[in-house]
Amino acid sequence: MARHNGGRGWYGKVAGAALGVTLLTVGASMWTAQAGSPQKATASAARKSVVEPVAASIVHASDQGTRGVNITIDDGPDPVWTPQVLDLLAEYGVKATFCMVGTQAEAHPDLVKKVVAAGHRLCDHTVSHDTAMDQKSESYQAKEILDAERMITKASGGVRPMYYRAPGGAFTPYSRTLAASEGMRPLGWNVDTRDWELPGTDAIVTTVEQELPNGPTLLFHDAGGDRAQTVEALRRVLPWLKDQGYSFGFPAR
Repeated sequence: MARHNGGRGWYGKVAGAALGVTLLTVGASMWTAQAGSPQKATASAARKSVVEPVAASIVHASDQGTRGVNITIDDGPDPVWTPQVLDLLAEYGVKATFCMVGTQAEAHPDLVKKVVAAGHRLCDHTVSHDTAMDQKSESYQAKEILDAERMITKASGGVRPMYYRAPGGAFTPYSRTLAASEGMRPLGWNVDTRDWELPGTDAIVTTVEQELPNGPTLLFHDAGGDRAQTVEALRRVLPWLKDQGYSFGFPAR
């Protein structure tokens, strides 16, 4: 599970981006180091030419403005729970951002493709969901982020993640800058539903209702355990948000 704190979220602890790092150089050098052969290095260099760097600051805002909300779903895909979440999102006409773990994406490419086909966006949630990766070396952080990006992109059939979310909010200036150089905007959250604690459907719904003034990005999970409570909470939360006059969008880029 994620390493979450209460209140308005973990993101206040994160400092500004490491401006002294040259974004494209960092990303390109990491990919070249991973490539392991001239052919792969050449492919990586060509790939870099079409990647547009984005801001390294952590985004929370919605592209739908002040009455927009972003539904984000972490830790999948999962063969039991992801299809149920997708069905609910389709029922209510909601688009979401799926923050996928690389190994899960690799194991279930059919689900990654279904997420993309339904019009949802992808987010890199690292290879192994290590919530202590902010305490690890830069080379370790790079491997977790870049390998997951590769695994998710391959599983999707070529659609790259648009965001990067550190497990448990374990961002570092380096990881944010590296992700941004690869075109993945660091993605935070404002409302931690704490569904990963299995507090009960009522508690998850109440958290959304009480903490929504904190900001528009809501955090749910579709893997990592029994997510029946999450599915039922979404069944109640999605129409409630519509009734309150909110629009569903994606995190700003």
